[in-house]
Amino acid sequence: MPWVYLVLALVLLAIPLKTSSVALAVVCVLAALVLLVLWVLGLLSSRIDARSRDESMMLDPRELQRLREQAEARRLTQQASPRETPPASGTE
Repeated sequence: MPWVYLVLALVLLAIPLKTSSVALAVVCVLAALVLLVLWVLGLLSSRIDARSRDESMMLDPRELQRLREQAEARRLTQQASPRETPPASGTE
């Protein structure tokens, strides 16, 4: 969609070159400037949208608390029963 603004702005910039009316030329140049600003804002908006995170992937506070509790329970379980380390092979 932002590219439509650019094309329209270029068309509006070409009109003053062919017209003999000063008022029409001023209106076309001002409209072209507005469309150029809209084109730049559209490009910036699409770039920001491309870099933003998906909101559905964000965790709510309750889910985050549940995950923290699970991690803490896992950590306590590992500390209570440490794993045996496998014997080193090939260096004996």
